[in-house]
Amino acid sequence: MESKIKILSDNRSAGHNYYLSDRLEAGLVLSGTEVKAARDGKIQLKDAFAEVAGNEAWLCNTHIGQYSHGNIMNHEPVRRRKLLLHRKEIDNLHEKIRERGLTVVPTKLYLKNGLIKIELAVGKGKKLHDKRESEREREADAEARAGMRRKQKE
Repeated sequence: MESKIKILSDNRSAGHNYYLSDRLEAGLVLSGTEVKAARDGKIQLKDAFAEVAGNEAWLCNTHIGQYSHGNIMNHEPVRRRKLLLHRKEIDNLHEKIRERGLTVVPTKLYLKNGLIKIELAVGKGKKLHDKRESEREREADAEARAGMRRKQKE
């Protein structure tokens, strides 16, 4: 069975600011207006992170804009949202955050088979010189690809 995935929000700055390693998929506990706003693409993951508190995983600093047709019961745009993970996954994340000083950052929020899922990655922060080095590598790769395309056209 093929699963249909529609990306609702992508955190491109995560790859620029962190060395990303282990990735995992989690569900989110959302209210009705949050789901409708997410489907409209009113999501910002730029400053978001995940934390483990009280044996539960939480998504923090995620901005989901208010639903345009919501009434007085509309949701709060920035709040902690519970992540749906297995106990082993939560314990594993907690261990990595506590012992190694790593951060859990969301990389994508997407719709999968009618459910909103989030992809989390464990990341280690990059220093400024690391970011510059990554930028140089990306530019060199782009130049090499452009050179290959020019060669193929000739």
